[in-house]
Amino acid sequence: MSKEVSEEGHQVHHHGKDYTDPPPAPLLDMGELKLWSFYRALIAEFIATLLFLYVTVATVIGHKKQTGPCDGVGLLGIAWAFGGMIFILVYCTAGISGGHINPAVTFGLFLARKVSLIRAVSYMVAQCLGAICGVGLVKAFMKHYYNTLGGGANSIAPGYSKGTALGAEIIGTFVLVYTVFSATDPKRSARDSHVPVLAPLPIGFAVFMVHLATIPITGTGINPARSFGAAVIYNNEKVWDDQWVFWVGPFVGALAAAAYHQYVLRAAAIKALGSFRSNPSN
Repeated sequence: MSKEVSEEGHQVHHHGKDYTDPPPAPLLDMGELKLWSFYRALIAEFIATLLFLYVTVATVIGHKKQTGPCDGVGLLGIAWAFGGMIFILVYCTAGISGGHINPAVTFGLFLARKVSLIRAVSYMVAQCLGAICGVGLVKAFMKHYYNTLGGGANSIAPGYSKGTALGAEIIGTFVLVYTVFSATDPKRSARDSHVPVLAPLPIGFAVFMVHLATIPITGTGINPARSFGAAVIYNNEKVWDDQWVFWVGPFVGALAAAAYHQYVLRAAAIKALGSFRSNPSN
């Protein structure tokens, strides 16, 4: 092991590092199951995803029930609803659960050893259950419009192939997860401390921008819980046929973002090989 790896793993500051990387999470941490903080985090993820789906899917249905071309919030307003809710909910839950609200984000952070396997799987289950309940509330409150206007469910738009939709979901999720890593990177925070940035802001803005690009293609998934929750409640054959795209795409995008940030930008692969020892800032 090189001296740099020792510095990363044991937080030694021989080269004057002004930031501290947290130790990697264990793969299986059974001790978490005995902690109230673990279950509190699951509750936070469940409620946050419920609120996220309720507000955003209600916005989609509310827009679609308008008859005039200038009525409703429009696609721009839908994108703001998704991005704005992520900003609000990440801000509210970051200190409790980390504010994932998305299985793809959880998966990316698991790959980067930020959360254990037990926490990652538990978060994904809580997120999917929260999404189902959130969309269920929309259907309960807007049943007629919900059933006749698509249920806010993700599916591939006419004129686009499954390959195109998959690519859009991969790139869109890459943008989101890459932003999550960058916004929460302790090295970036130390380096750019003179530019204070509230982490939920760029994350929410990334969701907003991705929606602008991909709503016409897939309705924008980039969140398997969001797509799954809407599919369960709407229960349409076309939606289920396309569902795999909204799981495979986000998970591949999250994997790519985690690898890019950890092994290229943070040079974890180079440090593991002991190369470039003269430039520890890489």
